[in-house]
Amino acid sequence: MQDIDRKLTVSMREAVDRAEKITVATHLHPDGDAIGSSVGLLCYLKSLGKDACIVLDDKYPESLGFIARRAGKDILVYEENPTETLEAISRSDLVFCLDMNSFTRAERLGETLRKSGGGKILIDHHLHPDSGMFDIVFSETEISSTSELLYYILLSTPEIDGDAGKLPEGAAEALMTGMTTDTNNFANSVYPSTFRMASELLAAGTDRDAIIDALYTNYRENRFRLMGEMLKDRMKITSSGVAYMVIDSGMKSLYDIRDGETEGFVNLPLGIRKVRMSLLLKEEDDRFRVSIRSKKGISANRCAMEFFNGGGHEQAAGGRLIKGRDLSEKPDVREVSEYVEMCTEKFFNGKYE
Repeated sequence: MQDIDRKLTVSMREAVDRAEKITVATHLHPDGDAIGSSVGLLCYLKSLGKDACIVLDDKYPESLGFIARRAGKDILVYEENPTETLEAISRSDLVFCLDMNSFTRAERLGETLRKSGGGKILIDHHLHPDSGMFDIVFSETEISSTSELLYYILLSTPEIDGDAGKLPEGAAEALMTGMTTDTNNFANSVYPSTFRMASELLAAGTDRDAIIDALYTNYRENRFRLMGEMLKDRMKITSSGVAYMVIDSGMKSLYDIRDGETEGFVNLPLGIRKVRMSLLLKEEDDRFRVSIRSKKGISANRCAMEFFNGGGHEQAAGGRLIKGRDLSEKPDVREVSEYVEMCTEKFFNGKYE
């Protein structure tokens, strides 16, 4: 990663000093990096005595509750209380957008965030940031996560002054969590700066064992029952080396699957030698959410952009298929499977390296 621009840090710090009410926002379906970076920043802002809150379009997964609880009443969820959430944004005179490259990634909160008064600051590690919509932009793609980027930004502030041990209570745990989840526990998107961050946080006393226990050993049994069925009977592998699994509403209901409980499923087929790319499609209301992972040299991002209305990183991307537009109004697993096989065959017959 490049060194943090100290001028940007100074500008950010001045904007924080001027602000009376601050909102921290992140993307729809918040994952570990979204929650970790948001809570980490909230802890920092609270340590400065600021009136700040986190706003989410929808609820975070239960597996991230141990981090989200550090925000307490200062985390507002639109699907639970839309009026209070939108009013909090409207009252803000400074908005931070984390782990998303544009306001649209916040879905129902996006327009209110864009129209809110005061300054707007972006901290993100995705490609193609909508920089023109923000007053201050911290954008770095050669980094593991937004949590890692925020870690180095906070280190460059006068309060922290390069010492991870000076991070506010809760911030170190949140940032370590976000980085851990976005690297799939150091399995991908890892850079020298990532290990340096982990080393410094460990030296500062962050309990990584407790984080790993909370993240990976507290799932409900049904997650593993579903995982077993998906791998045994429902994982398909094409002649192009594409593995894919489709979880429709019936499967979700049968196994009582909640948000976040299929996290990591998409990575599993990459352990197979002949698999070059893996896709997981999960039905949600009017769409199928699509997660894509690939092995080195194959662009999951390009595949997501060209065929699945999405994008992301080179080897980790996401998108969606809209019912009534990309698929029929009531698609079944067979139709979704045919679409995936058609698109990935086109992708691998073209240039993908």
